[in-house]
Amino acid sequence: MNGEEGSVQRRAERNDPHGLRTAIVDSAFEAFAADGFGSTSIGDLKASMGISGGAFAHHFPTKKALGLAVIRDRVAAAIETTWIDPIRRAPDALSGLDGVFLSVIDTLDSNGKVSGCPLGNLAVELSRQDDDFRREMEAIYARWRAVIAERLPHRAPEDPAGSDGAADLAALVVATFTGGIAMAKASQTSEPLRRSWQMLRSLLSAG
Repeated sequence: MNGEEGSVQRRAERNDPHGLRTAIVDSAFEAFAADGFGSTSIGDLKASMGISGGAFAHHFPTKKALGLAVIRDRVAAAIETTWIDPIRRAPDALSGLDGVFLSVIDTLDSNGKVSGCPLGNLAVELSRQDDDFRREMEAIYARWRAVIAERLPHRAPEDPAGSDGAADLAALVVATFTGGIAMAKASQTSEPLRRSWQMLRSLLSAG
């Protein structure tokens, strides 16, 4: 970066701090999705964005602070956009789930690659490393399950097990998706996710 470019960059950092923060979080989200949290260095992010260490540290003094922002601002938003909003707008639970699974499968096929679920990837990598990360991600999972459960039939009052059938089914839906997409990532094909949904769909339809 020459002197003129550096001056322009510094002015941009001062004049639009919110925009800079957003750009850092976006860049980190993409890097974490592609390479993982542990393999992404702050130095690489600063270099790729061409920003100063001081500007970066002003928004995110630690890598953990950046990781929490990515989880709260991008990972949670991805679940809202991909899952929660479509499920709530759907005329019924099954059509909503069908739409989400098939949309994700179509996207994987169009991309020609499978990076996995951003939440699932980070949960596997970070849940045992840091309690703050774990709590943030479990809160997202809990909201995800709760919104699905809202649209599913609840258990009959005479259920002797005393469990909430809708909550249990919602957990099964999330587990099917996260497991299916993890296998899709391993095989780099959408087929495991497609087969998982076909089986779960037949079970939900029969119920």
